[in-house]
Amino acid sequence: MIEALKRHWWVLVIRGICGIIFGFIALAYPGLALATLVLLFGAWVLFDGVFRIIGATAGRASDPDWGFHLTIGILGVVVGFLTFRAPGITALVLIIYIAAWALMVGAAEIAFAIKLRKEMKGEWFLILMGLASIIFAVLLLWNPGPGALALLWLIGSYAIVLGILAIFFGFRLRSLRTPLPS
Repeated sequence: MIEALKRHWWVLVIRGICGIIFGFIALAYPGLALATLVLLFGAWVLFDGVFRIIGATAGRASDPDWGFHLTIGILGVVVGFLTFRAPGITALVLIIYIAAWALMVGAAEIAFAIKLRKEMKGEWFLILMGLASIIFAVLLLWNPGPGALALLWLIGSYAIVLGILAIFFGFRLRSLRTPLPS
């Protein structure tokens, strides 16, 4: 599994770059209408899902859990398409979409990190990514009625933090010379 991750380290880096770009756009233009935010979020989740699908299918020969990762990617694509289909969605439903997606991604990344901890060092970046996703989801669900500006800042900050962690983890995978003994 670690060899497949090493070969496809760039997928994490691209996911991270997309997240950072989305986050900076969300923070730089706080006057964006909620519908525009919905479309930006939909694009980000769609790209994230596509790259998760690429990573899962590329590693299917060496990763027995590739189907789980594929499912997470497909769900991301579905959430992205649902977001584009109904851009006038209410803020509450958008918050539930985003929180459900973040919980799913967070749990998957923590589970994956736990599985990797015997095979490599630096898996804590993946744990931090998972924790950031779960904390983000809890914050969204705790008070679903925040203003659009507060939601925009929270989403933008989350995307930047998650993007940076994904890039660091991707480059950590790239720097691995040989797999650690099991």
